[in-house]
Amino acid sequence: MPRTLSTTTPAPAIPAVQKRTLTVLLVSQILSGVGLAAGVTVAGLLAGQMLHNTSLTGLPIALLTAGSAGAAVVIGRVSQRLGRRPGLAAGYLTGALGGAGVVVAAALASPALLFLSLFLYGAGTTSNLQARYAGADLAAPHQRARATSTVIVATTAGGIAGPLLATPAGHLATALRLPELTGLFLLSTVAFTLAALTLLVWLRPDPLLLARTLPATPAEGAPANSSSRPGPGLIVGVVVLVLSQLVMVAVMTMTPIHMHAHGFGTAASGLVIALHTGSMYLPSPLAGRLVDRFGATAMSVVTAGTLLAAGVAAALAPGHSFPLITLALVLLGLGWSFGLVTGTAIVTNSTSLATRAKTQGLVDVAIAIAGAVGGLASGIVVAFASYPILAVLCGILASVAAPAAIVAARKSSARASGSAR
Repeated sequence: MPRTLSTTTPAPAIPAVQKRTLTVLLVSQILSGVGLAAGVTVAGLLAGQMLHNTSLTGLPIALLTAGSAGAAVVIGRVSQRLGRRPGLAAGYLTGALGGAGVVVAAALASPALLFLSLFLYGAGTTSNLQARYAGADLAAPHQRARATSTVIVATTAGGIAGPLLATPAGHLATALRLPELTGLFLLSTVAFTLAALTLLVWLRPDPLLLARTLPATPAEGAPANSSSRPGPGLIVGVVVLVLSQLVMVAVMTMTPIHMHAHGFGTAASGLVIALHTGSMYLPSPLAGRLVDRFGATAMSVVTAGTLLAAGVAAALAPGHSFPLITLALVLLGLGWSFGLVTGTAIVTNSTSLATRAKTQGLVDVAIAIAGAVGGLASGIVVAFASYPILAVLCGILASVAAPAAIVAARKSSARASGSAR
């Protein structure tokens, strides 16, 4: 039975609750952003060190992706039934358990425990991603993209701080007589735990449960047991999110390898990836404002155009040109930022409150799978063709989002006109 507010308790002022919700989410995102650092920064190195086989260093990312996809379903269903607070907190606590398991696995030199722990660790990354939906639950439809982007950009602080803490965290691990590379996982365990506690203690009232007690828009008021197929808006939102993730991961994964093949060192490729990461998250508020002002259809076209420009720039950039490669990766991050905010807004506005969290969880499964496919396929394409071919193919693939958005918008307008008659 859906939860409702007590009739004897005055209804809270929604703008005030939304402001508090965003503040709590910002804090939890900063903390969880620190937690994400270990998986990206040292998971592959730790696996290679334990297994004495560098060919398996990509396995941790695959396990993290698989864990993230599985957790997206569970977190979505828990959130749907009990609210955002328990759903997101459960994901962070599972990620913390995985981080602690990695430390124990390294101490015991147990690859089996390492793999299981990395799988669980992926749940923390899922909660970090799904928190963006909680930011939009109480926002007015014309402000949802901005609310979503506010939550997304908070990850930047933690994502930057985490890698910078790798050295002191390694010293701490060594002082505790643990392998040095487990230091960031120690830090991640604490960070994920604090993120969960932040939500459990302060994310009250639960934004999703409160949103269900408010007057609904036509899309939100659709019955929970409706057997109608998803509307074109939802489909195009998924297309934008999936293509943005696949294209971004594919090109980003192979860029350091492409640079190393042309004589660049790890410092140069690391700087390019850092600038790329910054361009993924820092422009989120701009993306939110643009979506709210010009609409998701227009921004779907902008997303496709930006990703196409990134692919073309990466393909045409000489392998020895650091500035042009950097420009391509910055455009790639910007296109992903536009796509994430735009696609999230479309999905949120196209789903009923009765099934929204569950649907959003399934959408994030598709995003995780897209990332895995992009990462795996990129190596194959470069091995059999080249990096420029990969970049061009990704740019062309991204351009599919534009016509999809236009067709969906026209279908929605036609349906609306037919209903009005």
